[in-house]
Amino acid sequence: MKRGNVVSHTEWHKARLALLEQEKAQSRARAALTQARLAMPWVEVSTDYRFTGANGEETLAALFGDADQLIVYHFMFDADWDVGCKSCSLLADHYGPSVAHLAARDVAFVTASLAPWPKLEAFRKRMGWDFKWVSSAGSDFNRDFRVSFTDEEIANNQANYNYQKNNTFPGREAPGISVFAKDEDGRIYHTYSTFSRGLETFIGAYDLLDIVPKGRDEDALAHGMMWVRLHDSYGD
Repeated sequence: MKRGNVVSHTEWHKARLALLEQEKAQSRARAALTQARLAMPWVEVSTDYRFTGANGEETLAALFGDADQLIVYHFMFDADWDVGCKSCSLLADHYGPSVAHLAARDVAFVTASLAPWPKLEAFRKRMGWDFKWVSSAGSDFNRDFRVSFTDEEIANNQANYNYQKNNTFPGREAPGISVFAKDEDGRIYHTYSTFSRGLETFIGAYDLLDIVPKGRDEDALAHGMMWVRLHDSYGD
């Protein structure tokens, strides 16, 4: 590895204090962004979405369990695939251990994909994950929440992803997170969604790479996550 700029301890300490001020500013900006996110308006979900999982057929309301808040991770897993997306798998490696902690704060977390449930279950077991995973096949859930596109939309560069029309996406499936809330009367509301680089917030490995000298070291790659593998495949 090429050596960085070597200085005295005093010079290093001065540089670190300057960087600390930038980090504090970023923390304050993030806190303000969080408040703005919490203040987002809600829109009622009137469609009776159905999912298939370990409990058979379930409604969107059932995915909440006893919680009033629900996070759904839209995991890229096309019905024709035998394994799930490696980048989505990286996120799953991070959010999986958080599910129990979220439940303690009135939040249910469910992963949803278009592939049939038996494929999802087989892959979940292979990866050693224990979070809830359901199939959204047969419903418009993925389409309505902008993570699935038709071949025609892709061919004509008309895939509407991350709130942008004419956004070219390389496949029929895309990743995302959608958040829902349930009121006292049982009505369900969509409160937030994020896509594309908005998902980096949930990848702790990137935060750790961002503090080492080489950083993410992705500049020479065709795309940023090209280096990512399923966690049982890095030796292949």
